[in-house]
Amino acid sequence: MRDEVSGARWKRASPGMEEKAGAAAWLSLSFLGLDRMGLVLRLLPLPEKEWARALWSHISSHYMGGTRKLRERSRWLLLLWVVGWSLIALCILCFMSSQAVEKRREALSSMCDERARMLQDQFNVSMNHLQALAILVSTFHHAKNPSAIDQMTFARYAERTAFERPLTSGVAYAVRVTHAEREQFERHQGWSIKKMYSSKKQSPGPGDGAVLEIREPAEEYAPVIFAQDAYKHVISFDMLSGNEDRENILASRKSGKGVLTAPFKLLNNRLGVISTYTVYKSELPANARSHERIQAAIGYLGGIFDIEALVDKLLHQLAGKQSIMVNVYDTTNECPISMYGSNDTGNGMCHVSTLNFGDPSRKHEMHCRFMQNPPLPWLAITSSFGTLVIALLIGHIFHATVNRIAKVEDDYRKMTELKKCAEDADIAKSQFLATVSHEIRTPMNGVLGMLQMLMDTDLDTTQQDYVRTAQASGKALVSLINEVLDQAKIESGKLELEAVRFDLRTVCDDIVSLFCGKAQEKGLELAVYVSDQVPKILIGDPGRMRQIITNLVGNSIKFTERGHIYLTVHVIEEVVSCLQVDTGTQNTNTLSGYPVANRRRSWENIRLFNRELQSSEMSFAPITSDSISLVISVEDTGVGIPFEAQSRVFTPFMQVGPSIARIHGGTGIGLSISKCLVGLMKGEIGFASKPHVGSTFTFTTVLMRAHCKGNETKPPEFKGINALVVDHRPVRAKVTEYHLQRLGVQTELIADLNQFISKLNFGSLTVKLVLIDKETWLRESHCMPLLVSKLRNKNRTYSPKLFLLGCPSSSVKGGSDISREHNLNVIMKPLRASMLQVTLRQALGGVDKVHCRNGVGNSTLGSLLHKRQIIVVDDNIVNLKVAAGALKKYGAEVTCADSGKKAITLLKPPHSFDACFMDIQMPEMDGFEATKRIRVMERDLNERIKRGEVSPECASIHRWRTPILAMTADVIQATHEECLKSGMDGYVYKPFEGEQLGHCYTPFTRHGTQFVQDAVFPRE
Repeated sequence: MRDEVSGARWKRASPGMEEKAGAAAWLSLSFLGLDRMGLVLRLLPLPEKEWARALWSHISSHYMGGTRKLRERSRWLLLLWVVGWSLIALCILCFMSSQAVEKRREALSSMCDERARMLQDQFNVSMNHLQALAILVSTFHHAKNPSAIDQMTFARYAERTAFERPLTSGVAYAVRVTHAEREQFERHQGWSIKKMYSSKKQSPGPGDGAVLEIREPAEEYAPVIFAQDAYKHVISFDMLSGNEDRENILASRKSGKGVLTAPFKLLNNRLGVISTYTVYKSELPANARSHERIQAAIGYLGGIFDIEALVDKLLHQLAGKQSIMVNVYDTTNECPISMYGSNDTGNGMCHVSTLNFGDPSRKHEMHCRFMQNPPLPWLAITSSFGTLVIALLIGHIFHATVNRIAKVEDDYRKMTELKKCAEDADIAKSQFLATVSHEIRTPMNGVLGMLQMLMDTDLDTTQQDYVRTAQASGKALVSLINEVLDQAKIESGKLELEAVRFDLRTVCDDIVSLFCGKAQEKGLELAVYVSDQVPKILIGDPGRMRQIITNLVGNSIKFTERGHIYLTVHVIEEVVSCLQVDTGTQNTNTLSGYPVANRRRSWENIRLFNRELQSSEMSFAPITSDSISLVISVEDTGVGIPFEAQSRVFTPFMQVGPSIARIHGGTGIGLSISKCLVGLMKGEIGFASKPHVGSTFTFTTVLMRAHCKGNETKPPEFKGINALVVDHRPVRAKVTEYHLQRLGVQTELIADLNQFISKLNFGSLTVKLVLIDKETWLRESHCMPLLVSKLRNKNRTYSPKLFLLGCPSSSVKGGSDISREHNLNVIMKPLRASMLQVTLRQALGGVDKVHCRNGVGNSTLGSLLHKRQIIVVDDNIVNLKVAAGALKKYGAEVTCADSGKKAITLLKPPHSFDACFMDIQMPEMDGFEATKRIRVMERDLNERIKRGEVSPECASIHRWRTPILAMTADVIQATHEECLKSGMDGYVYKPFEGEQLGHCYTPFTRHGTQFVQDAVFPRE
C-alpha cells in the first residue's frame, strides 16, 4: 500500500517524471553505491521498481560471488600486499634518508655561512678602525707644524685603542719621502733610511740593528716613523724596498682603498696578512683619478692581522654549537694558500663560503666539514618500519573487515530509512501546523467577528455575558494556537527577529493598559517604571519584546490575589552599581508594602551579572557602541512557586501541579517560549520565588540604540508646570514621578504630610499640581480637611489643582465619596503617560486632543473611516461579512468582491476607492497575483500622468496608489515577505478587531486623490 501511495505521489509531482525515472535510478546507483540500492528502490515509482529490483538482485549475486572468490584468494592477496608495502617502506627509507642528508648539508651550509659572515664582519671592523687611525695621523701629524704626534704618543695611543682592533697584532706608519727630501728627513729623524729584509733571509730580531743595510738611492721612499711597541724595530725601514710591500703601497695609493698582502708568518709564528692604507694631504673627491691620488699621497698606514687568532676566537665563541672543521684559504693564485686549519681535508661533506676582506684584488674562501660521521637516519628507519607494520596490521584485519561489511551495510540502510522518516515527519509536522493554523484561524475569524457584531446589538445582561464568555474562549483558542506555532518555529530554528525602531516605554504602557481591567477586578496595584538611562527609541523586535513581557505580567496577574505587580526596566550598568552598594535585602520597601522575593536571587544564574560582579574595575561611562543591555523585571506578591517545582518552570507543557492547572488554567508553554525568545535576543532569564510571598522574573536583552535626529518632544502645555507628589511609599512615589516627568512636569516628592503642611504655612509652596495617593489620604485623614482648606485659601494668588491617586485595592465608592466631599480630581491607577496627559489637560482647562497610545479609540477610528470607500476581497462569505461589518461599524462604505479577478475590475484606475482589504488565499487567482496586476495598472496610469495623457478627472493627481492591506490567517514570516514583494502595504491577522484596523489604516492619509504612505508593516 505504501508503494502504491509513493507511486501515485511520484506521478502527481510532474508530468515528465516517469520518463526520467530510469536515468534517475542509474544516477542514484552510481553515486550512492551498491549498498544503497535498497533505499533507492523504495524511492522509485512502482513500474520502475520491478526492473530496478531485478537489476539489484543481479548485481548483488555477482558482488557476493566476488566476495567468495576474494576469500579464496586471500593468501595471494595478502602476499602481494606484504611485498608491495615492503617496497613502499624501502622507498620511504631511501627518501627520508636523502632528506636527512639534505638537512645535514643545509645545517653545514648555515653554520659555515654564519662563521664566514662573523669573520668577515670582525675583519671589516678592524679595517675601519685602521682607516680612522690613518685620518688621525693625517690630522695631527701632517696638518700640524710642528707635529702633535711622536713615536711615544703613537705607540701609547695604539696600545690603548688596541681593543678596537681585536684582529690586528700591530700597526705602523710610513711617510712618503722623495729623494730630494731624504737628506733633510734623515737629519731631522736622526737615523738613516734602512732597506727591508730580503725575502730569502730570516728577519733579525730587534737587537740586530748593526747588520741592517742602508737604503740605496731611489726616487722616493716610505720609511716607517711610527710603530706599535711590539714592532718598534721596523722604524726607519723603507717599505718600498720590499717587493710585496711595494706592490701593496702602490696599489693602495692608486685606488685609495685598503690592500692586503699574501699570507706570511708573523713574529709569533702564525700566519697573517698586512693591510695598507694611504694617507693623503687633503681630502680627495670620490671620483679622483689615479695620478691625482698618487700626487696627493703623503704616507702609508699598515696593520698586521693575525688570521689564525681571529678564526680561533670565532670558533671559541661558537663552541656550544655542533663542532665543524674550518679551513681558510687565500685563493688569489691558482694554488690556494692555507691561512688556517689542518691540511687533512678528508673526503666527507664540504661547504665553501666566500670571504670578502675589502680588497677586491685578493680572494679568500672558508671550507667547512663536520668533524664527526653522520648518525644513522633513525627517523627514516622507524618511519619505514612503522609503515610496514601498519600495512601488515591492515592486511591482518582485512579479512575481518570483509566479514563485517554486510552487517555494517544493513545497519546503514536502517539508519538511512530512519533518518528519512524523521525528516519526513518534521516536514509533515511543519506543514500540518501551517495548515492547521490557517484552517482554524479562518473560521475563528468568522466566530469572533460575528460575536463582536452580536455584542453591538441590543442584548440583555445575560446575553451579553454569554457573548463575552464565548468571545473570551475564542481569543484563548487563538492565543493557544499562536503559542504552539511559536514553539514549533523555535524548535525548527525558523523563528526570525525583526530589527525596527520602537519606543519601549510605549510598549510597556500598552501592556499595562492590556491588563488594567484584570488588575482592577482583582484589586491589584499594577505599575511600570523605565529608567531615564534607557534611550527613548531602540532598535529590535517590539512584537517579541511585548510577547515576553505580556507573558510574565499575565502570569503575575493570574497567580496574584493581593498586593501588586511591578514592571521595571533598567540598563545593566546601573543595576550592577546598585548591587555593589547593597547592604541588605530590603524586601519590604515595595510598591504595595507587601514583602516580595529577593530580586537579587533571580540574577544568580545569569552569567552577565556574575561576570560584571566579579570584575574589580567597573566603568559606568556612557556606552560608546550602539548596543545596549537592558534588565527587565516583573515583580509580584502572588502565591509563589514551590521549591520542588522551580527546576521545571521553563520546561514546555509542564505545570507546577495539577491543582494549579485546575484553578488557574494555562498550557505551561508560555515561559518556555519566553526563555527561547530571550535567548534569541542574546539575553538570559532567571527568577526568584518564595511560596506565599511572591515571584520576581528577570531577563536581559541586547538591543541597538537608534540615532534620533532631534531631541525628545514633550507636550508643550505642561512646560513650566511644577507638581508635588505626596506618598509615604517611596517606590510608588517614584512611579508617579516617572510618568509626570515623561510629560515634562517638574516633580517633587514628599513622604510626610506634616512636612507638606509646614510648607503651606510658610508660603513656600509654588506648585501648580498636587497629587496625593489615596492610601496616604486615608492614613492621614484627620489632617486632610485642614490641608484642603489651606490649599484653597482665597488669600493665595493661585490655588493648585488637587488630585487623588486611587488604587484598585480601595473601594471605588470610598474614592467617589472623598472626591465629591472635597471636590477632588480622581486619577485611577495603573498610571500611563497618555491617560495622565488627558486627565491633567482636562483639569487645567485644556481640550483633549490626544488619544491613548495603547490603541486607537472608537472615535478616532470612526473619524478615519467615516464615509471612506473601502473594498473587501475574500472568497469566504463569512469572512467577507465579518470584515464588512467591522468596517461599516466605524462608518465606512464597503464594497465586497469574492474573487481576485473582480477586485482587478473594480480597482482599475481611476476609481473612487480609498483602500482595499484583500485575502491572500483565494481560488483561481490569489491575493498576491491580483495585487501585482493592480500595481501594474497603477504604474501605467502614473506614467500617463507624467506625460499629461489623462482625463480631466485625474489632472490634479501626481501619483496614484491605492493602499492594499492583506487579510491573512498565516503567521509565517515568509508570507509577510511575500506580501511586501507583491506590492501590498500592510496586513491584518485573522481574526482582527478595530484596534488592528486602526493600526493598519492610520499610516495612510489622503490628500485629494493622492495617497501617501509614511509607515512600514505593522507587527502583531
